[in-house]
Amino acid sequence: MISGPPGSGKSTYAKRLAEDLGLSYYSTGTIFRSIARERGLSLAEMSRLAEEDPRIDLEIDRRTLDVASRGGVVIDSHLAAWLLRDKAQYLVLVKAPVWVRVRRIARRDGVPLRRALAETVEREWSQRLRFKRYYGIDVSDTTIFHLTVDTSMYSVEDTYRLILEGARRRGL
Repeated sequence: MISGPPGSGKSTYAKRLAEDLGLSYYSTGTIFRSIARERGLSLAEMSRLAEEDPRIDLEIDRRTLDVASRGGVVIDSHLAAWLLRDKAQYLVLVKAPVWVRVRRIARRDGVPLRRALAETVEREWSQRLRFKRYYGIDVSDTTIFHLTVDTSMYSVEDTYRLILEGARRRGL
């Protein structure tokens, strides 16, 4: 399980870890983005809608729990680490300062920095509110993680080596 805020590197590391360990890869963010696209909404608009309609998050979480229960998967998700903390073999939190993450998001999505900043701040605030309201989870409590890495402090390769080494130490 690799968790972290938008732009922290969750997908980068989860995909690679899944490939190297011969596991499948699952991303809740990909599902959320596809639902937003289907509805013709931006991520910020989709987040606002999810604040009003808990069925969106609950359905994504139901699917995630189902995938996790089958095993053999690396999950890339902001929330699932808290939902699966008692079942997951390895919980990794990747993080980076907001300005680093916003630059990554702007580059990845091909949007101006101001737009990336506004949408990132809004998404994160919305997620905090929803996770607290729906599950009583405070995402600032990172004590559940086996490893926390600030991805702005290391190269992609060095960060990945830390994550992979932790996975191997946990028998994965």
